[in-house]
Amino acid sequence: MKEIAKGAWVVFGVGLLSGLVYFFPWRDISWGRMVMDPIPSITTYGKAESKEKNQIAKFSAGLNVSKENRDEAIKEVNTKVAAITQAVKEFGVDPADIITQSISINQYQDTYYEEGKQKQRPGSWNVGNTIEVTLRDINRSSALANLLSSSGATNIWGPNFQLDSSNNLSNKLIEEAVDNAKVKAEAMAKASGQKLGKILSIVDGYQSSPAVYPMMGGGGGMGGGGGAPVESGSATVSKTVTVVWSLE
Repeated sequence: MKEIAKGAWVVFGVGLLSGLVYFFPWRDISWGRMVMDPIPSITTYGKAESKEKNQIAKFSAGLNVSKENRDEAIKEVNTKVAAITQAVKEFGVDPADIITQSISINQYQDTYYEEGKQKQRPGSWNVGNTIEVTLRDINRSSALANLLSSSGATNIWGPNFQLDSSNNLSNKLIEEAVDNAKVKAEAMAKASGQKLGKILSIVDGYQSSPAVYPMMGGGGGMGGGGGAPVESGSATVSKTVTVVWSLE
């Protein structure tokens, strides 16, 4: 009997709640609305540039050897590249600034005719190895160019003069770029009768225009009893920012 009575009360309660929900005057209630007003803001673009003397020079040096025997070709290339690498180290380049740039081993396919039909068969092997050298004393670029071209390397590229990316020039330029953007933003805020507030966001970019020089011929020295005349030149580095400011 108790369980029956308890069940009856549950049914009664559910029915009463359902009635209240159904007959409640929901339409007469003013709920209001939420409005998100945009923050008044100004977006400006700032830029800073600096012309800097190049600080490093990059060279690539290597060779290719073709032989009928694969192992002989690999051995000759490895021996010659090891000699070039040792010469560069003795020149004074830090071993950490000498890296293997590429290694290639390819077998040619020879074309021949048999019974009037064109056929192919495995031919000679071509093996290549190239190292990249970073020279931090660019005043010695001419001397290193002469060393590489007299080293037996058949493929030489450089010098490719660049800025040293490890310096803190970028940090200085971004400060100047933000200042440039702020001057523009203050002028715009004043023209609109408002005051410049805090920075809401910054998006930055970085550009550099390094000097690139063409390939030098290899295998015979630079001639003239000295290194090839080279000029390190300079590079223009720029920093750009897009800044969003609040208005007060």
